[in-house]
Amino acid sequence: MWQFLENNVLTVSLTFISGYMLFWSFYGNRLRGIKEVDTAGATQLMNRENAIILDVREQGEYDQGHIMNSRLIPTGQLKDRIGELEKYRDMPILVVCRSGARATGATAFLNKQGFAKATLLTGGVMAWQKANLPLKR
Repeated sequence: MWQFLENNVLTVSLTFISGYMLFWSFYGNRLRGIKEVDTAGATQLMNRENAIILDVREQGEYDQGHIMNSRLIPTGQLKDRIGELEKYRDMPILVVCRSGARATGATAFLNKQGFAKATLLTGGVMAWQKANLPLKR
């Protein structure tokens, strides 16, 4: 067995790294304490719990199409504009970006700031569109 490992260090390393990346993609946000919902869960949050929709994309992306009644605060401005969300601290906040990557960091930031009901829309606006849900332009 040791001989195999020595002869295939690169293959074994790539297998281990790939497995770790796959594990992290499925469980990373849970381990970081980030709540996630898919588009069905997002619409339930919006309809049943009056969730605030926070879009963290840039203005140009937002103008091309956004979820109805969403509030735009680009990721780079979130730290400086966090006060605008203060009145929603105890409400569900659905955090959205194009694919979910920027919104993941924004959701983690909101959680650290005490917004315990901040939730990530998995797949972002791309998933929203794929589910044939409406965007406002």
